[in-house]
Amino acid sequence: METLQNTDLKNIINDSLEKAITYQDYRILVKDLVAKESSTGTEQNEALANYTMLNDRRMKRWDKTVKVAEAVKEQVSNIEINQTWLVLTESWCGDAAHLMPVMNKVAELNDNINFKVVLRDENEALMNQFLTNGGQAIPKLIMIDNNTNEVVNTFGPRPTEATKLVNDYKAEHGALTPEFKEDLQGWYNKNKGQNAINDLVGLMS
Repeated sequence: METLQNTDLKNIINDSLEKAITYQDYRILVKDLVAKESSTGTEQNEALANYTMLNDRRMKRWDKTVKVAEAVKEQVSNIEINQTWLVLTESWCGDAAHLMPVMNKVAELNDNINFKVVLRDENEALMNQFLTNGGQAIPKLIMIDNNTNEVVNTFGPRPTEATKLVNDYKAEHGALTPEFKEDLQGWYNKNKGQNAINDLVGLMS
């Protein structure tokens, strides 16, 4: 017999899935926001609008340039899977701009993965089920088995190597500085999504 908690979680997920959009529709949404000098989310200001514009450029670049090794393509396409990948995000989030194109590329490798997007601030009940160290960190990818509606895994808000860089820096310095955040963007650019690809494939295997 299902616990009440599991039932509640499934209801929360189903509510969010009803509002979910495709990755392609999310990209259109972000482009429209850039044209309006705006952003997603409950908070609106010039800085978030500027981040949204920058992230649109990042996603456009990664959509075109993320490379998946042939061996990985074959491995993912042959995995017996029937999942929905539901990601929580916002247009102003830098980590999301680097990672969502990678998630989409991997999901496209298997016809039995349905990749969907919801906004964090519009889905607080869902976000609060998947906190990172007590915070509403995004992007957060929730992998749902379509046969059982059970959550089988999660990914985010950063790939493993970036998470270690962040944790090590926080342990030494207490908080992330603007200089570190710039260095982290450099890491994403140099890694070209490969750490995230390996993490995602590992969670599917």
